[in-house]
Amino acid sequence: MHNKAHPIIFKNAARLRDNMTESERLLWKKLRLKPQGFKFRRQHPISSFVLDFYCHKIKLSIEIDGDYHLTKEQQVKDKERTEAIKELGIKEIRFRNKDVTDDIENVMLKINSELRAGSL
Repeated sequence: MHNKAHPIIFKNAARLRDNMTESERLLWKKLRLKPQGFKFRRQHPISSFVLDFYCHKIKLSIEIDGDYHLTKEQQVKDKERTEAIKELGIKEIRFRNKDVTDDIENVMLKINSELRAGSL
């Protein structure tokens, strides 16, 4: 389930859980209620990464991106990370902080659509 995550990754995940962003806290309030019966973990260590939110049952990662993800350098890193996650059989969907804080209901509609598709 953790794909050989190093103990340092676990420590980083714990630190991130203690310091969630506003948008992560907002989305966690929704995901912790188990939408459509699917359990999510927050700041889940897997391989060399920490996934913002992860549903193990359907192998779905949800990432919340801050403004620094708009830089070219970070976009390259994000693309490489997404490919590595995909190679582990995990589907990743991304939202911007602003999407979550300004329109959480639309974000949840998209997540619920993924949950329905993944349960087929």
